[in-house]
Amino acid sequence: MGCKRILLKMPTDYSEDELRKAIEKQLGIKEFSYALDKKSLDARKKGNIHWQIWVGVVSEEVKGEAPEVSQELTIPYEKRNKKVLVVGSGPAGFFSAFVLQKAGFQTTIIERGTEVRKRTSGISVFEKTGVFDPISNYTFGEGGAGTFSDGKLTSRSKHIGKEKQFILHSYIEAGAPEEIGHLAHPHLGSDNLKKIIKKLREEFLELGGKILFETLLEDLKIENGVVQEALTTAGPIHADYFIIAPGHSAYETYRMLIHRGINFKTKNFAIGSRVEHPQPMINDAQWGKESLPGVLAAEYRLTSPGDGKLPVYTFCMCPGGIVVPSGSYENTSVVNGMSYYSRRAKFANAGVVAGVHPNELMGKEATPLEALQWLENLEQAFYQYSNGYQVPFCGIQDFINKKEPSQNAEETSYPLGLKPAPLWELLPNEVSNTMREALKGFGRKIRGYEKGNIMGLESKTSAPIQALREENNLCSGFQNLYLVGEGSGYSGGIVSSGADGIKAAMTIVLS
Repeated sequence: MGCKRILLKMPTDYSEDELRKAIEKQLGIKEFSYALDKKSLDARKKGNIHWQIWVGVVSEEVKGEAPEVSQELTIPYEKRNKKVLVVGSGPAGFFSAFVLQKAGFQTTIIERGTEVRKRTSGISVFEKTGVFDPISNYTFGEGGAGTFSDGKLTSRSKHIGKEKQFILHSYIEAGAPEEIGHLAHPHLGSDNLKKIIKKLREEFLELGGKILFETLLEDLKIENGVVQEALTTAGPIHADYFIIAPGHSAYETYRMLIHRGINFKTKNFAIGSRVEHPQPMINDAQWGKESLPGVLAAEYRLTSPGDGKLPVYTFCMCPGGIVVPSGSYENTSVVNGMSYYSRRAKFANAGVVAGVHPNELMGKEATPLEALQWLENLEQAFYQYSNGYQVPFCGIQDFINKKEPSQNAEETSYPLGLKPAPLWELLPNEVSNTMREALKGFGRKIRGYEKGNIMGLESKTSAPIQALREENNLCSGFQNLYLVGEGSGYSGGIVSSGADGIKAAMTIVLS
């Protein structure tokens, strides 16, 4: 039995029968099995848009090559009497707890927000009434901020092959489409994510794990570099190991950790705004037509040197998506994007952000606490401009030209309304100046880009601070405290955050 990996070019709306015939033709064989390895859309030539598909074919008629052995995460199980407390149920927190429970530890997750069903209901009420719910919102709650996003599973992180495969396999076992295992740019959609997260939670509980929702970490009791217990709104919790996965927006948790001696440093991050365009316009610009059989909606990824001072790039592009209010706290205004699996909404949106260091924004050597306060002040300033959750907006062309925006609010997917504003004045000068230059270039890359709208504050690409960690993922100076995921400053997105949590868990398992 041999195996061969081949590359096929297939129409966008190909069928399984057509794929089998293409394999037969290329290899000249009749009896075989196959598995898709990688699938990506080639849209470089609008007259010849097609899928490029790498396929692993196994057949007795194929000579020489042995089938490849996929990377697998090995989790050794034994009954253990050690307790682990995991703070946060996003990808980093959940997958670290999942692995530890599979390894035989007594694992408890605490989550400041609500379980996903209640969280969905709270978000719906917020979008209808404008009354913010501190425990059921787009940032906090079961599954973390990623639950209400596009559910992108791409990652640029290296050396996480085993961890990535474990995450993808876990999602597929919980009901995710199998295509996430081979698509170049896989996504789940928030509708799928809500079901998947619930299923994974049920599996974790069946393994003997414990989850406490609506439970906030308030403090840590520490003696000589060893965390003795966590003080929470549900009472003190003792454990042998503590994994904290707070996400990048839990400001009071960051401040508590800093005051308790966990070391952080400031780092580069990115801020900007979110742009929105009609999805058919993006389709036409990318494909030369408003729809393409077999493909849900056109995507884009753009980069620019801006004015040469700060790099600018698009972030979390959501085809057929919705712009959502994703502030973490009452009286703050932040936007993000989400979409459902079908990507059928009328608009496309993406963050347009400039990479910058807190020192550049503040004009001095900023401490981690000062960087957090600066960012929180900016999020509050956007809320104060509208005196509510309407987001400041203007046309992209008006933003470029610094032209006073029209008083007529445009049609938008954002649920709480728009307020015309000189958006370039609300953002830091360094950021708005370089974004204006970048947007000019984006209009040359995608026809009609300057006709869209730009809105709100996009401040959740990553945290402006990073924990100091040892090679074994322990917080520097501590013997049993791990800080993981986006809240640690070492990962971004679902897969890399989940992998970071798994690595910490495996350090504990193998210690």
